[in-house]
Amino acid sequence: MANYYQPEIETASREEILRIQNEKIVKQVKHVYENVPYYKKLMDEKGVTPDDIKSVDDIKKLPFLTKNDLREAYPYGLLGTDLKNCVRIQSTSGTTGKRVVAFYTQNDIDLWEECCARAIVAAGGTNEDVCQVCYGYGLFTGGPGLNGGSHKVGCLTLPMSSGNTERQIQFMMDLGSTIICCTPSYAAYIGETLKEKGYKPEDNKLKAGIFGAEPWTEEMRRDIEASLGIKAYDIYGLTETSGPGVSFECEEQTGMHINEDHFYAEIIDPETGEVLPEGSKGELVFTSLDKEAFPLLRYRTRDICVLTRKPCSCGRTHVKMSKPMGRSDDMLIIRGVNVFPSQIEAVLLNEGYSANYLIEVDRVNNTDTLDVNVELTPEQFSDVTSDIQAKEKALEAAMRTMLGIGPKVHLVNPKTIQRSEGKAVRVIDRRKLHD
Repeated sequence: MANYYQPEIETASREEILRIQNEKIVKQVKHVYENVPYYKKLMDEKGVTPDDIKSVDDIKKLPFLTKNDLREAYPYGLLGTDLKNCVRIQSTSGTTGKRVVAFYTQNDIDLWEECCARAIVAAGGTNEDVCQVCYGYGLFTGGPGLNGGSHKVGCLTLPMSSGNTERQIQFMMDLGSTIICCTPSYAAYIGETLKEKGYKPEDNKLKAGIFGAEPWTEEMRRDIEASLGIKAYDIYGLTETSGPGVSFECEEQTGMHINEDHFYAEIIDPETGEVLPEGSKGELVFTSLDKEAFPLLRYRTRDICVLTRKPCSCGRTHVKMSKPMGRSDDMLIIRGVNVFPSQIEAVLLNEGYSANYLIEVDRVNNTDTLDVNVELTPEQFSDVTSDIQAKEKALEAAMRTMLGIGPKVHLVNPKTIQRSEGKAVRVIDRRKLHD
């Protein structure tokens, strides 16, 4: 039996979803045009007025927004309402330049928390559950989003934040946590730590995990499910569009339902900006249909994925997005070949290695080098150098098949790659430092 937080919306007919979207987009474009001078200027340059937008079919007439626009408009340039109406900011941990700062009215927060509540209920959450939130709190959206969603569902909420794994485990065991929310790499680390402490998966009360904020593969999902004895659900979101809960997985685990009553999704060709037909692989673009304080229209996420309207066994009717297959901006171009870190991770997990790895890219004598450091598990560790070398060679061959170029693989001792309690650092590109 499928679980829904707001069944009338989550299982609405296609016609009803379109009616809601069409009504909201007309109001939203008018709101943005009248209240956000930065975007009005972009619309004027493109020769579009609010009168040109009669339905979501007309969204393609609007100009795109990019991360660059957000930096240029920082801090208040994309604000869609008076500051006195705003009650909170959240911010991304931007790796370059200025951080992205997003604003929220109380209504924005309520709608965001409802989206997170839908995700928790889809993972089997009810008011009987103990929900342990180990995403970071503070400016990062993960903690506050799932915390609010958990309250809306009525779960007993443990606002743990990230880190302090000893305390996480103590509370998890003592209070009988049934749902855990964190990054997939931290979930894997908790599983690893529990095993070291002598716990078996059946010793905890967990039944589900809601993991997002970084890319992870199907192999990593199965590893986490086995180590914690749970079903692992994906969740997706961006600070720019509110935070986690833009989309979430149901029990079918074949993609994430986008909350289409709040977000309109398009897939575009990242090179030309042309809207692609359903089922095409391209860059995901979101329009916030009812955000008041920070209403982004046609925001380019840089995430590469596919949308599908294939009916879902859970009964939800909202469009599904695949797991992002990499980003149009974190793709590494090495010796002219496009390499996504997720491809390397898929090979490692397929070959039975852990998800603790570090990719190092450099340029030596004008040639790109690709080194992959992979941590061995205690069971795989061997003192025999020839054993290690044979394993490295086998991994190099498997990666060459997947990537089309041969990396240098280094198998390193257990526990030597630094652990992260937030988003894991997977790539160091030294070329950017030299150029």
